[in-house]
Amino acid sequence: MTKIRMQDDFYGAVNAEWLTQAKIPADKPATGGFVALVDEIDDQLMQDFETLKPVDQPLLQAFMDYYALAADFKTRDQLGVNPILPLVARVQSLSNLADYNQGLADWVLSGLPTPFNLSVDPDMKQTQQNALYIEAADLILPDKTYYEAGNESADQLLAVFTDMMVQLLQKIGLAPIDATKTVKQALVFDRSLAPYVKSAEEAADYTKLYNPRDLAPFLTQQTTLEFKTLFQKVLPKQPTQIIVTEPAYFDQLTQLVTTANFADFKAWLLVMTVRGWSGYLNEEMRQISSIYSRALSGSKEARPQAKSAYYLALGMFNQVVGDYYGRRYFGESAKKDVEQMVKKMIGVYQKRLENNDWLSAETREKAIVKLNHLGIHVGYPEKIAPIFAKLRTVPAVDGGTLFENTADFIRTVETENFAQLTEPVDRAKWEMGAATVNAYYSPSKNVIVFPAAILQAPFYSLAQSSSANYGGIGAVIAHEISHAFDNNGAQFDEYGNLNNWWQTSDLDHFKALAQTMIDQFDGRQLAGNAVNGKLTVSENIADAGGLSCALEAAKSADDVDLAAFFTNWATIWRMKATVQYQQLLLNVDVHAPNALRANVQVQNLADFYTTFEIQPTDGMYLAPEQRVAIW
Repeated sequence: MTKIRMQDDFYGAVNAEWLTQAKIPADKPATGGFVALVDEIDDQLMQDFETLKPVDQPLLQAFMDYYALAADFKTRDQLGVNPILPLVARVQSLSNLADYNQGLADWVLSGLPTPFNLSVDPDMKQTQQNALYIEAADLILPDKTYYEAGNESADQLLAVFTDMMVQLLQKIGLAPIDATKTVKQALVFDRSLAPYVKSAEEAADYTKLYNPRDLAPFLTQQTTLEFKTLFQKVLPKQPTQIIVTEPAYFDQLTQLVTTANFADFKAWLLVMTVRGWSGYLNEEMRQISSIYSRALSGSKEARPQAKSAYYLALGMFNQVVGDYYGRRYFGESAKKDVEQMVKKMIGVYQKRLENNDWLSAETREKAIVKLNHLGIHVGYPEKIAPIFAKLRTVPAVDGGTLFENTADFIRTVETENFAQLTEPVDRAKWEMGAATVNAYYSPSKNVIVFPAAILQAPFYSLAQSSSANYGGIGAVIAHEISHAFDNNGAQFDEYGNLNNWWQTSDLDHFKALAQTMIDQFDGRQLAGNAVNGKLTVSENIADAGGLSCALEAAKSADDVDLAAFFTNWATIWRMKATVQYQQLLLNVDVHAPNALRANVQVQNLADFYTTFEIQPTDGMYLAPEQRVAIW
């Protein structure tokens, strides 16, 4: 095997041995730093929960009881498809739109398919208050761009989807000819929605999602679906406005759901109901219902039964599991240590803002104000969100089933979400559990969140040098800080409100810099497809700012080792994935491919060239005038 030079392909050289030896598990589309860490945590928690006996911990007991129901495939197989048949009968009994409208409120509260999605979230311009949002239904294909003429992937995927759904519909009692007809009609309805929904690229611009409309004209506009009655039944009060994330879609909705196309709409309702609930039934339905998602990702097998049961329970009780994990495996001392690291990175960021040479004094001052208001959440929340106390599992010994408990939980969650319309925003609420290997910045709260699960090797470890830690978790921390000043975050103020705090000339300059980042990634080839620089720009800006700030912090340490810093940066992004998964991510993921995240960003930093003696003739060389620096 030809040795890869760091000077030609840094990511490939650092991870050469691993990339050669790593094997993608049959039930996964990829493996790598993040995936391995997820598996390690999953295995540890699954092992713990085999013997754990919660004492005076009702939330953890509710999780354990639900997990036991999910893992009891003997009972699930005995029940077969029977649990879903009442839902199937409910759809099949619909004769017209009037029937659908009559039960629409219960349909929404039950989490059953609708051609729209309702939620209550902070108002983007008044984030202390909650508001009602409405968005388009999800499409069957991953993105509207798949529906464009000549897309061969779409034809292949829809053939797989059709085959899967025909099988599932036959299992619930439809004759083969009726199953085939139903799926065909459902796809006709789904395709009719595609021109009016936003693509992943369009949805990546948060500000374009904020389109408040007065409620009265909105209700008058919608003549085929009875939103007025729906809102009266599910909301604690009638709002004066509704925030429409996709105006073109709702301008067209009365032409999409009509009496004339009711048969297609009804078929779509049945297909989406069966598809959504099959994973809670017996093993045969679980296996069949994973065929399409496996085709999308390239996974060869469905998840093993034990892991699939754990994931169902984790998905329902993520904060309960996260609280257990964080307190047992992370703890207060580690939490305080990482909080100090975050504060240090914020200090580095503040110095960089103070020394910024392209912002005016007015904008620079406001940027620092925003930075100083940045909230820091590390490890796990102080309290588990109140909703989890309402998820009371009926265990098997009392006659409870997985399907019935899930249906009850969904209704509880939906009801609670709508009830928040009259409640103040809970700014301490986390959007993910502490056992999640990830981190995020919330522009509407101006907080950065680092769950306990990501705060370990290769991202962070006392066994690693400080430089390696800065190249890992340091860069991740600074990445999330940078999101406060990426093309999306920069449009929100220190309180999380959508509010332009920029001088016009500064904003124009920033947009020009953002365009250079778009250009740096746009069109790069991977897995037979091209990177969309516009789709990935916010994450690329955050990567660039994060890596640059982490580098500055590493250089301030007495034991600085820049080779270790850059090497760990390349290590955390190592990933081996199926071609299908890579192509899917290129279409829908706001992150650039891992190999490019590792390689392109280091090319923008002068210290990388001196550390590894990169010459103009080397593959990793980028001329100074082509290097991008924003923060």
